[in-house]
Amino acid sequence: MSAESIDLAARLDEGHLAVLNALPPDLLDLSDIERTRAGLEALFASMPAPELPSTVTIEDVMVPGLDGDPDVMVRLYRPDGLSRSAAGAPALYWIHGGGMVLGSVDMNDLDCAARAADFGCLVASVEYRLAPEHPFPAPMNDCYAGLSWLASSAAELGVDPARIAIGGASAGGGLAAGLALMARDRGGPSVCFQLLVYPMLDHRNDQPSTHGITDPRLWNRDANRAGWDAYLAGADSEAVSPYASPAVAGDLAGLPPAYVNVGEFDLFLDEDVAYARALMRAGVPCELHVYPGAFHGSNSFVADSPLSRRWRADEDAALREALFPGG
Repeated sequence: MSAESIDLAARLDEGHLAVLNALPPDLLDLSDIERTRAGLEALFASMPAPELPSTVTIEDVMVPGLDGDPDVMVRLYRPDGLSRSAAGAPALYWIHGGGMVLGSVDMNDLDCAARAADFGCLVASVEYRLAPEHPFPAPMNDCYAGLSWLASSAAELGVDPARIAIGGASAGGGLAAGLALMARDRGGPSVCFQLLVYPMLDHRNDQPSTHGITDPRLWNRDANRAGWDAYLAGADSEAVSPYASPAVAGDLAGLPPAYVNVGEFDLFLDEDVAYARALMRAGVPCELHVYPGAFHGSNSFVADSPLSRRWRADEDAALREALFPGG
């Protein structure tokens, strides 16, 4: 991919283009983060509330923050009949996206509840603090605190501590990758798998694909720079922690198996492919999918397209194999 801007109108199929054209023209203009948050909240409020599986109970719990930080909210999605056997059931620890500055657990209620129902597992989604009000390391500390609580409460929750997967999309995928590094370096909690959905991994914003997406309706180069600047709060670019920007990690050995996916027209394409290859070189099993004709978030925006259905089926197959090995 060249460093030139991509003409999405000429490259997308009719279904994806129609959805793109229906989005507000300044959907992801982060020149005013508060205004963008309000606009997204209004957009989501205008949409019909998703019908969640009736077989899943949702509960919000407050768990201790890390090293004296404020308590962290974790939303639990528990399917009816969750196994409380001696072995316990698997769990997925999910981290929402939003470029480090947007979003909440609410945005993934349907996906988290659906996976809890489909897999018969506990899903836990963490409400981490957002930048710029709370720059790194606050969001990562919240994610680590929630994971630590989940692992330490495994017996009470009916969870098998050896089968806890972590995952997230976009910024959530980047936080999940950083969380895997932190858990490895601190000697736990144990993570069996990392599901990295078009993850936001590299603060340098200098891969060729980051130059290709300039459309303000999508996560674009300017939004990406604004998100990273807010998250890192002026930190020296040469001294950024790999927990914040996993692409700079010098040692990926010993991380849990990973699954990385990204669309052809996603500005994260090059950094995601590079990270997947780096994992493989470090001896970490990693499955990589690049979906032609997909843009950032199109698997959700155009959820009923054949491409998006295949995308979800691929993710679910990998997650099922990780949570139910040999099953």
